[in-house]
Amino acid sequence: MKAISIHQFGELDELVYGDQPKPQLNTGDVLIRTTAAGVNPIDWKTCSGGGASGFINEMPFIPGWEFSGVIEDAGDTQLSTGKPVFGMIRFPQPAGCYAEYIAAPADQIALLPDAIDLEIAGGLPTASLTAWQALFDKADLQSGQQVLVLGAAGGVGHLAVQIAKWAGAHVSGTASRRNHEFLAELGCDHIYDYHSENVTDYVSNVDVVIDCIGGETGIEALSCLKPDGVLVTLPSVTKEQVIHAGEAQRRRVEPILCVSSAEQLSKIAELVADDKLRLHMTETFPIARAAEALEQSRSGHVCGKLVLTFDH
Repeated sequence: MKAISIHQFGELDELVYGDQPKPQLNTGDVLIRTTAAGVNPIDWKTCSGGGASGFINEMPFIPGWEFSGVIEDAGDTQLSTGKPVFGMIRFPQPAGCYAEYIAAPADQIALLPDAIDLEIAGGLPTASLTAWQALFDKADLQSGQQVLVLGAAGGVGHLAVQIAKWAGAHVSGTASRRNHEFLAELGCDHIYDYHSENVTDYVSNVDVVIDCIGGETGIEALSCLKPDGVLVTLPSVTKEQVIHAGEAQRRRVEPILCVSSAEQLSKIAELVADDKLRLHMTETFPIARAAEALEQSRSGHVCGKLVLTFDH
């Protein structure tokens, strides 16, 4: 099969597009013929020697943890061949999703309703699960509460806005001016330009802050919380800084590491199929151009998601 791989950690020019062995199935696995694979910051961070690189014990390494595709071989599972599925698998262990075929644990994937485009689905699992788990598992979001999303136009952010609105929350967000119309269309109630406006001058007494930015931005947003509110911080590299600042200010901060959940993915798929949630796919790249996609992701200015596609 064709796949993207690296033979050593380094810059993105270490990525190689070429032949790799088709994966073998273990107990509980299904073989997926890949349609699309989402691009996430953890992918380029890991290839450069950060991210989840500590969990990689052998080379070559095939990046990627999320995908959509069709079951080619159901193995010893109860699933059926030919079914469209999507998932985020094995994280932070290697999952090898930047490949034409993937061995996926059946209990970590979800069936895809016919109404959902397979390419769109490839970019949905990680960002949607992160948003869902931040809002509900960490923040216990309730209808009528106030939510602030920092970095609201990004992959996680634009889904968090929509899921929070679906749950009955009042949602504010920060984004570049060019993305304000986009966020308004998604239902964001108030949008602030982080280039020219300090959100702490406008927003206070919120129940939940979803911090997709981290660092000083996340720390400053602690002042937007109610005394019993919670800030959920996503960026792993700055989580300790934000947690310590929260402790000093007696504010609750929750870090999050997204985990696989077929049950949650099924609920998310229902929302997408019912037009209550949509993934904004900024651009697609054929798998051979994965380095370009990762470079764009690394820029930090992607609105929505980037997706790699496969032409079998």
